[in-house]
Amino acid sequence: QVQLEESGGGLVQAGDSLRLTCAVTGLTFNIYAMAWFRQAPGKERDFVAGIDWDGSNTYYADSMKGRFTISRDNNQNTVYLQMNSLKPEDTAIYYCARRVSGTARTLASEYPYWGQGTQVTVSS
Repeated sequence: QVQLEESGGGLVQAGDSLRLTCAVTGLTFNIYAMAWFRQAPGKERDFVAGIDWDGSNTYYADSMKGRFTISRDNNQNTVYLQMNSLKPEDTAIYYCARRVSGTARTLASEYPYWGQGTQVTVSS
């Protein structure tokens, strides 16, 4: 059974940190790019960060650069998103996604496999 399972979300205060984890089962992991997206209420699903199959290249939305770090462990079939200096505008449901190519892209339509999401709420 194909499964991408996010965890690590929660309620934090502005300036705090969170580490999201996405565990992948039932799918080949170590040759495909992974990414994190987020969706706030009433808004589009936006790209947050992406990582190529071997971790050699990472990509970030401009507003996340310097605050968020994506990484992966191909031995554990897991991708992470370290989020520092969180702001109230980071409040959203965060989703992990897997491509069918080794290079990450920023469009949600490029990712056929998705998790159910984990809620991140940042209070001011």
